[in-house]
This record gives sequence, C-alpha cells and structure tokens, in this order.
Amino acid sequence: MLDQIPYLPYVLSAFIGIGLAAASGFRVFLPMFVVSLASYFHWIPMSESFEWLSSLPALLTTGIAMIAEILAYYIPFVDHLLDTVSVPMATVAGSILFASQFADLGTFPQWALALIAGGGTAATISSGFAGIRAASTATTGGLGNSVVGTTETAGAGIMSVLAMAAPFIAAIFAVISLVLVILFGRKAWRKLKNIKKLNSSNP
Repeated sequence: MLDQIPYLPYVLSAFIGIGLAAASGFRVFLPMFVVSLASYFHWIPMSESFEWLSSLPALLTTGIAMIAEILAYYIPFVDHLLDTVSVPMATVAGSILFASQFADLGTFPQWALALIAGGGTAATISSGFAGIRAASTATTGGLGNSVVGTTETAGAGIMSVLAMAAPFIAAIFAVISLVLVILFGRKAWRKLKNIKKLNSSNP
C-alpha cells in the first residue's frame, strides 16, 4: 500500500535527513557516530558514496570525537571556545548527514538541498544554543551551562535515534526544536546585548 505512494522514499529520506541535521545542531559528532554505528552493523543501508561512514576507522574516530565533545562542554571556558567553531562544524555535519539520504538525486541537487535544508537546520540550532549558553554564563556565572550542555546532548541522542526509528516523528521534533531554539536563542542574544550595554555604561 505504502509502496504505491509517489515519492514516498524521498519523503522518508527528507524526514530522516532533517532529523539527523537537527541532531547535528545539538551535537556535531553524536549523530555521526550513531549513523556510523548503525551502518557498520548493517542496521541501516548506506549508499556507495557514503560507505566511508560504515568503516571501522570512521566508527572509532566519530566515537572518540563524540566523547571528547560531550565532556568538553562541561569544562568552563572550553565550552565557549567550542561554540566559536560549532556553527560551521554543525553546518558541515548536518549537510553530510542530510546528503547521505539523497545519494540517487544527482550531485548538484543532492548537495544544494543538503546545504539549504540540512546545513541550515543544524546551523540555526547550533547558533541558538550558543546564544543560550552565553546568556547562561552572563546571568548565572556559568552555573547553568551544565544544564544547557546536558540538554544539547540529550537532544542530539533522541533526535539521532528518532531519525532512523521514527522519521516522521523526528521531522516534527526537528521543526519544534527549530522554533523553540529560534525563540529562546533570540531572547538570549538580546539579553546578552542588554547586559553588555549595562556593563559598558557602568564601568
């Protein structure tokens, strides 16, 4: 029945890609590790051009990078250093994971769609959380940053699993995450600007 629905494979691929891209916005390497692990054990198919993600070196590399990234966000000052590079890294990771779901589209449309949908989703979530963390540091002295970091890690894990197990739900969660991050991220950046103005006017 479902096989007769036109373009269903592309719709499912889009849902999976958006879910993985959103996960990359929370954490760069966790979704890449999950995809590498799932493809290494043949739980999910992987197109020929992305077979490198299924390799043991890719699995080990993404696993080590994932652990290092998660732990680093609990270290004061280091978390802010990571935020300076997280947006471009998340954009790349989100684009790659999104593109991996559309290998049969052709190179140009595959990567154009990946950069716009996948990279854009990941970059928006990543930049939003960077603002939230900066505001947390300014208002709590960094005490609330561990909560922000834990939320990001949990979001990345949940979105990664949902993207492969329940793509439609993952896509809904991705949209909800985007809306919430944009709202709270903008509010956080505005609060940060107001704090900087107060500090500059009260030397």
